[in-house]
Amino acid sequence: MTLVERAGLWNEDRKSATREAERRMRAGEMSVVRLAFADQHGILRGKTLAASEVDAALKNGVGFTTTMLLKDTSHRTVFPVWQPGGGFDMKELEGAADVIMLPDPSTFRALPWAPHSGWMLCDIYFADGRPMPLCTRHIYRNALKTLGERGYDFMAGLEVEFHLFKVEKAKLGVNDAGQPGEPPEVSLLNQGYQYLTEQRYDEMDPIIEILRTNLVDLGLPLRSFEVEYGPSQLEFTFRAATGLEPADTMVLFRSATKQIAQRNGFHATFMCRPKLPNVMSSGWHLHQSLKDRATHANAFMDANEPLSTVGQHYMAGLLEHARAATAFSTPTLNGYKRYRPFSLAPDRAIWGRDNRGVMVRLLGGPGDSTTHLENRVGEPAANPYLYMASQIVCGLDGLDRKLDPGPSADTPYEAKAPLLPRSLGDALAALHEDKALRAGLGDFFVDYYLKLKQAEIDRFNLEVSDWEQREYFSLF
Repeated sequence: MTLVERAGLWNEDRKSATREAERRMRAGEMSVVRLAFADQHGILRGKTLAASEVDAALKNGVGFTTTMLLKDTSHRTVFPVWQPGGGFDMKELEGAADVIMLPDPSTFRALPWAPHSGWMLCDIYFADGRPMPLCTRHIYRNALKTLGERGYDFMAGLEVEFHLFKVEKAKLGVNDAGQPGEPPEVSLLNQGYQYLTEQRYDEMDPIIEILRTNLVDLGLPLRSFEVEYGPSQLEFTFRAATGLEPADTMVLFRSATKQIAQRNGFHATFMCRPKLPNVMSSGWHLHQSLKDRATHANAFMDANEPLSTVGQHYMAGLLEHARAATAFSTPTLNGYKRYRPFSLAPDRAIWGRDNRGVMVRLLGGPGDSTTHLENRVGEPAANPYLYMASQIVCGLDGLDRKLDPGPSADTPYEAKAPLLPRSLGDALAALHEDKALRAGLGDFFVDYYLKLKQAEIDRFNLEVSDWEQREYFSLF
């Protein structure tokens, strides 16, 4: 029996998708296929197989070491895998044992910038067919299943800011290696501070067109391309989609953008606030609504009110758990530099009608089938599977408890409301105590995530910063 059969996945849809992936590989005369899974940080890892080996991988997957799921953002293994239970009371982690990435044939794509290559996203399983509980795509799929049992599908649209620079020096000298290594030296593509100015767009058009062409050929649902306010800053938006698709799109978009940029002498970064003069923070605004499975209607639309009762309760859940959920929407230490008053980024858990200073912005109105919520809290480095899963869990808790979101905030930076965490440590402390997110994502995963991110904080706290050197070196 194959792994795909042991996992209970070998149904007609899977068989059809497998046949189609195999047909496209042959038609494209591909010599290799990249198999990739999103790790705990939403970064793609994986292996590249000769095309002749892919048929076996579609049935039985490809093994890789479990330590890939136990690393912080410097690629250091956080958990003591040589101890009993792998340092986390899980025998399968001991001794850096293997788990299996199983390709999802419905995600097959040909790489436009490397046409000899195919690309498939993978889910992670144990050899006996059990889903690996640290696989974030499984985490999101479970949240979608719970939502579906309640009669709804999750719909999301992406609005993603990022920076794009020209590489001046790649920093690949023998002394530049490290964990992490030295970042590249870069220069700007524009000077910024001319928001939506066509002249600025035209300055960046040559590389934007290369990005656009490749991303469209990859099959990503692009909507718009904007020059943002900050120097060398862009915003790309994507059409709304349901289920796994928007999260898969975000993972593929980030990885593809970085690869395409690198091949053309540029550096794309989804870091929230790079340490460069006059820089602006980048956010990831997650547009979301629920679709009623029975009627296929937008469950947030009301004929007479700006937002339905379902939408109000769901939004109240987002606000109720905002502090804890930032551990998933803003998972880096750097991301908390963005939460500043009067900056078009939120600093407290409030909502408003078409107000860009609030955390949750209501868009649409009575009878408008496009009515939805825009959560402006996230950073573009977030793992999309965890970001979206956390939204569903929080929103469902609001529905279950019939929570009230309170009045719209007309003065978002003065309204009385819980402040968003000022640091990743504050967010982790809130997550530790949040019963709804623990119930929705599972204690095992939440405790794993807390330990993983705390190790990142501990490592940061051991570093001597430029600020400390300036402040104390001459004074004392």
